[in-house]
Amino acid sequence: MACFLVPLGEALAVSAARNFGFKEKPVWKERLSALEQMLYGGSFLLAIEHVYHGEVVFYPPFLTAMKNPVDTREMLHEMATVGVSMAIVVTAIWGIAELIAHLINKKQEKITLQGAI
Repeated sequence: MACFLVPLGEALAVSAARNFGFKEKPVWKERLSALEQMLYGGSFLLAIEHVYHGEVVFYPPFLTAMKNPVDTREMLHEMATVGVSMAIVVTAIWGIAELIAHLINKKQEKITLQGAI
């Protein structure tokens, strides 16, 4: 119903951190850019899927679950479980990819340094 809002919120927070928090560290700005793109892209695709299934509409209240209090409770539960788990998985995948890239770069630097001796 609205699970895409959680990764979207994380993407907005990452955008703010990237633009305001890492001015002296351009490497981190670049690394966070990949996470930002993953979160925005996933949120966009999920939003399209929810529009297709009629769960999100283009008139107020925009989320069809907001019309009924029982549906609203179900929507909040879905956001707390599915939305948070999606955001955690995407962030974990990004973190693993960054760790692998770091280890590969470190290994290449070590090989380059050994070849220079």
